Amino acid sequence: MNDAIPFLDLIGPHLELEAELTEAFRTALHGAMFIGGGALTSFEKNFAAFHDVAECAGVASGTDALLFALLAGGVQPGQTVLTTANTFIATAEAISQAGATPEFVEVEEQTYNLCPVKLRAYLESCPRDPQTGLRLSRRTQTPIAAVLPVHLYGQMADMDAIEEVAHEFGLLVFEDACQAHGAEYFSKREKRWRKAGSIGLAAAFSFYPGKNLGACGEGGAVTTNDPALAAQVRMLRDHGQSQRYYHDVIGFNGRLDAIQAAFLDIKLKHLAEWNHLRRAAAARYDEGFKGLSEVIAPLKAPDRTPVYHLYVVRVAERDQVQARLTAAGIGTGIHYPVPVHLQKAYSSLGYRAGDLPLTERLAREVLSLPMFPKISGVQQNKVVEETLRAVRQVSPRLSSAR
Repeated sequence: MNDAIPFLDLIGPHLELEAELTEAFRTALHGAMFIGGGALTSFEKNFAAFHDVAECAGVASGTDALLFALLAGGVQPGQTVLTTANTFIATAEAISQAGATPEFVEVEEQTYNLCPVKLRAYLESCPRDPQTGLRLSRRTQTPIAAVLPVHLYGQMADMDAIEEVAHEFGLLVFEDACQAHGAEYFSKREKRWRKAGSIGLAAAFSFYPGKNLGACGEGGAVTTNDPALAAQVRMLRDHGQSQRYYHDVIGFNGRLDAIQAAFLDIKLKHLAEWNHLRRAAAARYDEGFKGLSEVIAPLKAPDRTPVYHLYVVRVAERDQVQARLTAAGIGTGIHYPVPVHLQKAYSSLGYRAGDLPLTERLAREVLSLPMFPKISGVQQNKVVEETLRAVRQVSPRLSSAR
């Protein structure tokens, strides 16, 4: 239908930048520079500066970024990493691929991010390893080495509180910033704003095309303020090479293509403006849903500046609401319909329905509405109108209220 509203727009921004993107491709083609080189170095430098960190290492995907950050940061096989189940499976996959085991902690009801109070309670309930002093996972009795909060939907987790708990229990802190390019958090401890990817020992970003900063294909990056960790990531991504044909460790083929780096460098110049437009669009949605009991709009925590990778509401009878929006020509998504702890891939961990009740309720209620920088007020008015019509046709009440 002609007035259909897409869930996201991957065409418009690329048409606007077509000349620059095409020229970047020609430069790579004429110089036969497809791996490494100046385009990669330039992007890494600029992305690091954008996020106020010393180092950035481009890699092949956000999943590789998570894996390499954990490995380079010292997570060992046979250890446990705490994270949330309210995320894309790549968060847990990277932990597993590093030889560790993910253990899932409940989230906050208002931000949907890792709950520091529940993190502390979980750790306090775990026995200590008499040799290392580390807490042992309740499920696997393996040493808990790290915590990996996810900055879900573009809003950062409560990093001050998470770091305080982690320090108390001797845990490393990594950030899954794959949805949070440019997001900010006001650190009360430091009395300053901090960017996503600048707080933990290392952080992972994804440049999957639909992200706020997306490649024209796959891509990812690790950010850190530790030069030695960054050097280790650069070896891991390139078959463990410290120099050509000298392999210090067993590595991976996880490089960021030079052409993708060049594309990302072009797009990075527009990221601040795109994020500004996303926040403006989120404010329009907020106003449209203000004071309504049928829809729980996302809460912006007062000490955070989200970048709204996704605008996610909660509604009763979500699947029926989504079907009605689809019939009305409105694209939507569900992030995510099955929590990681209930995925078949992780059935060996022994989780059962009811183990993480809030996470499981969110999975039944969350609905991602159209969100992209150039979405118009007219389009958003229609989304709000049709969403309200759909929820009122289905059910006036949510299973829970904020």
